[in-house]
Amino acid sequence: MNHLLRLASLILTAALISGCGASRKSAAPIPSRADGPPKREFRGVWVHTVGQTHYSRMSSAEMKHYFADMMRKFDEAGINAVIFQIRPEADAFYRSELEPWSRYLTGEQGRAPDDPSFDPLTVIIDECHKHGMEFHAWLNPYRAKNSIYSDLAESHIYWRHPERFIRYGTQLFFDPGRPENRNFICRVIRDIVKRYDVDAIHMDDYFYPYPVAGESFPDSSSFAKYAPRQGFTPAQRDDWRRNNVNLLIRQVKRTVTATKRWVRFGVSPFGIYRNRWSDPSGSDTNGLQNYDDLYADIKLWVEKGWVDYNIPQLYWEIGHRAADYTTLLQWWNDNSAGRPLIIGQDLKRSIDRNELETKIRRTREASSIHGNCYWYGYQILDNFAGVTDMLKTDIHRTKALPPAFTHMSKGTPPAVKKLKERYTRETHALTWDHKKTPSKPGSAQRFVIYRFRQGEKVDISRAENIVKITPDNIYILPYEGGKTGYTYAVTALDAFQNESKPTKIKITL
Repeated sequence: MNHLLRLASLILTAALISGCGASRKSAAPIPSRADGPPKREFRGVWVHTVGQTHYSRMSSAEMKHYFADMMRKFDEAGINAVIFQIRPEADAFYRSELEPWSRYLTGEQGRAPDDPSFDPLTVIIDECHKHGMEFHAWLNPYRAKNSIYSDLAESHIYWRHPERFIRYGTQLFFDPGRPENRNFICRVIRDIVKRYDVDAIHMDDYFYPYPVAGESFPDSSSFAKYAPRQGFTPAQRDDWRRNNVNLLIRQVKRTVTATKRWVRFGVSPFGIYRNRWSDPSGSDTNGLQNYDDLYADIKLWVEKGWVDYNIPQLYWEIGHRAADYTTLLQWWNDNSAGRPLIIGQDLKRSIDRNELETKIRRTREASSIHGNCYWYGYQILDNFAGVTDMLKTDIHRTKALPPAFTHMSKGTPPAVKKLKERYTRETHALTWDHKKTPSKPGSAQRFVIYRFRQGEKVDISRAENIVKITPDNIYILPYEGGKTGYTYAVTALDAFQNESKPTKIKITL
């Protein structure tokens, strides 16, 4: 994926239709859900690899250090879910027998890292989980070449089945109309979910490609072969294309669930589903449309339960004439269909207009929105325009747990047992039993540590009392002079983010 190119395209599209930058009257305020810092809030970040060259300049040892530092910085900024792009163009940021190593990893597609034992994805996941964050494996389903001028490795599937691919603009794509392509994409996903400890599979807004001016998508061959068998007439090519993506989404969800039932499947569509002038139930906007231009019927996917969460990319400013942020926030809030709804935020655009805090506050006031996801992660690593400081001191001043995926499981993990205070020559710590069983998603997978002052009511609903989220069964206590009393409480989280009852212990620090 290349959000920058896509964002430029969508801005231009909106400008051509309605003009940009002028203000419009925003929608009515969204009904309030709660005040104060939320305990449950998805705080995700996208880390893209397509177009990145800095990885190829690192040795395997340097990359290990880089990933460790990356996850530490995200944790310190209050992030609790990392969406990392592991398959940018039918290649891999991980060991795969199905697709070649990514050129964005080593500089040449198919070239392995310098250390034969190095698996970047294992390192990334381990470092992510070490900080109690979720890891979402981000794949682009159809793109095979981000630039037609780049070279494909000899092992790339294109060389075995060139007939299954389409050139459009300056890119190469799997033909979405071919069932064998859906099967291959799902085979790749099954392999990832089976071999790696991912919390979710993620796809962004690239299904059928963004329209290229003056050029039709050249899928006449597959349309002629498959559309009549599926009951589509020559006049229904758009419906056939939407059905192709529907079939992929449904098949991916079934593949993920059949492999590991606790792994989620989420999508991040373009921010406009349909404009009201196309559909009376659409948003009061005037731009490119998921349903009509990208053939992505995200509303159907959510209603059918084919996706477990939805992150529409609302990258426009408040008051934008063609696509007002508040108008779209209201529309998606009203069309969540009971699935976790998360809002995609453009950090640079929001910071440049001094709108980030307002946008986040509005998501927290909404009745059906469960958090935010930030484009893009490198800006947090670099503290672009002070955004990381803002997250630490204000927006994410308390830690938060991701939303519980209760539509997948409403169970509660067993409470923590044998919570004890331990002293060694070097440390003062809390420990507890840890019987993590990855194959049993209802068991404890992570733990939450809360702290309360002496005499303070133990209330685990308050985010400000969370001091750490960890996969470990040990927490090193601070030293405060040996005279101050606290109550610590520890809870367990299962693979669906359901939380157990607290187990308490009194400590003097």
